[in-house]
Amino acid sequence: MTDIAQLQAELEGASPRAILKAALAKYDNIAISFSGAEDVALIELAHKLTDNLQVFTLDTARLHPETYQFIDRVREHYGINIEVMFPDAAEVQDLVTRKGMFSFYEDGHGECCGIRKVNPLRRKLATVDAWITGQRKDQSPGTRNDVPVVQIDDAFSTDEKTLVKFNPLANWSSKEVWDYIRMTEAPYNKLHEKGFVSIGCEPCTRPILPGQHEREGRWWWEEATQKECGLHAGNLIARE
Repeated sequence: MTDIAQLQAELEGASPRAILKAALAKYDNIAISFSGAEDVALIELAHKLTDNLQVFTLDTARLHPETYQFIDRVREHYGINIEVMFPDAAEVQDLVTRKGMFSFYEDGHGECCGIRKVNPLRRKLATVDAWITGQRKDQSPGTRNDVPVVQIDDAFSTDEKTLVKFNPLANWSSKEVWDYIRMTEAPYNKLHEKGFVSIGCEPCTRPILPGQHEREGRWWWEEATQKECGLHAGNLIARE
C-alpha cells in the first residue's frame, strides 16, 4: 500500500510532469478528470508519458456550447478517448419537475450539482484506484489554499477502497498554466477569450472583471468561501 504522507513529502516540490509520472507509475487504474477549462494542461503533459491515458469529463447537460466544442477538439487533437459521464435522467427529471430549471438561484447550487456532477463522478471514481485533477492553490483563496499535490480523497473513499487524488498543478499559478498552454499550442476553451476564467455550467458561470478573483465568476450569488460544487468537497471538510 502506498504511503501517501511519504509520497506527498517526496513530490511536494516536484514539477507537474514529475508528479504525473509518479502517479502513472504507481497506479495502472488511474484517470484524469477533464473539466473543459485549463485541465488541458494535464492532458498535454500526460499524453507524452503513457499510451494508456484514461480521461473522463462530466456532462451536466447545462454546459456552454463552446465547452462541448472544446471537448471534441481535445479528443481530436490528442487522438484520445474521453469518457463522458452523464447524470441520471430520472434524478434530473425529478429535480426539474419539483423545482424548475433554475432552483439553485433560490436555494443554492448544492442539490443541482449533487445530481448533475457529484453522483456521476462518484460512479466513475468507484471504478478507479486514483484520479488526477487540475486543482491549484491559487484558484480559490477560500477553499483551495492548502491543496496538496497528492492526498487521500476522503470525500470519495469507501470502507472497501481508499481513493487517492493527485493534483499535479497545485503549485502552479494561473499564469504558469497559460504560459504552458501557449507554449505547447494546446487547444483551449474559446470562452477564455470572452472574459471567462473558471468555467462551469452556463447558468452558473459568468465573465469576471479586471481585479476579480477567477472563482468569483462561479455561483456569484453565493458566499465566497463555499464555492465548491462537491467534486472537491474535501476542501470544505478540511476547513471546518
